[in-house]
Amino acid sequence: MEDLPTASAPVVVVTGANGLVGSRTCAALAGLGATVRAVVRREGAAPDLAGVEEHVGDFTDPAFATDVVVGADAVVTTVHPMGSDRETQRRVGVEGTAALARAARDAGVRRLVHVSTAAVYDRSPGVGDVDESSPLVGDDGNDYAVTKRDADRALAEVAGDGLSVVLLRPPAILGRGESSVWNTLRPAEMREDPAERRANPAATFSWVHVDDLARLAADVASGQVLRSDQSALGPVEDGCTAVNVTAAPATARDYYTAVTGALGLEPEWTDEEAWTGRLVGERARGWGWEPEVGLDDALAELRQGLA
Repeated sequence: MEDLPTASAPVVVVTGANGLVGSRTCAALAGLGATVRAVVRREGAAPDLAGVEEHVGDFTDPAFATDVVVGADAVVTTVHPMGSDRETQRRVGVEGTAALARAARDAGVRRLVHVSTAAVYDRSPGVGDVDESSPLVGDDGNDYAVTKRDADRALAEVAGDGLSVVLLRPPAILGRGESSVWNTLRPAEMREDPAERRANPAATFSWVHVDDLARLAADVASGQVLRSDQSALGPVEDGCTAVNVTAAPATARDYYTAVTGALGLEPEWTDEEAWTGRLVGERARGWGWEPEVGLDDALAELRQGLA
């Protein structure tokens, strides 16, 4: 089932347009010739790129959400207040995102791409490989995993009536940026707290580079990835399709060695139980996506940023 051709460049709304993923997604969309409505909460925060229009407001405000999606072809949601209390994560990440999706559906938007996370899966020690059909975390999971899980479920309920929803589920997102968890925030914790340098070296470290993630988000939102009646081939029309976005296999040894080496520190290896399965990403490959940034280049960028 092919998307209908548009007479002009697609119009795509991107929330969190000044964030690590949002800003890269805006750039990728602009590179495809899309008109981007970059949603930010403070003036002057949106990427300064041709084709990118800044829209200042709170997407959880119903009036703003209704206004910003009118006439759009697609919406990309990247905002989740990770690190906030569970109630705040639920209000913004679950309820706010679902309300925006409903406004988009009611306005006739055809595609919604939500940046979810592989943290929604149960990846306990002993669990094997994980694909899009694998069990999700239970209610005893951490606040981030549980609220992201609930956001996915809420969006699945909104899909239909012309709106196709895609849940992108990346693992650790590598890439330089002040708000980058894995290139900036986690290394800062490892510098300050020796306990943060402890890990089982054999534990799985699933990852993807932010530029590769943003490229897939832009391709899906702009209609470069055609909708289908089979999730292995593309987003299911009028449905909700999850897709894991993951690069080459790696271990905790790879990541921790890179960070501690750049900081002039030593990791502490343990034999504690850890997940050693694989995050399966064949669905994304079936949609024509392949990661372009390899592990060596991603870790070199990380080390350079910490130097």
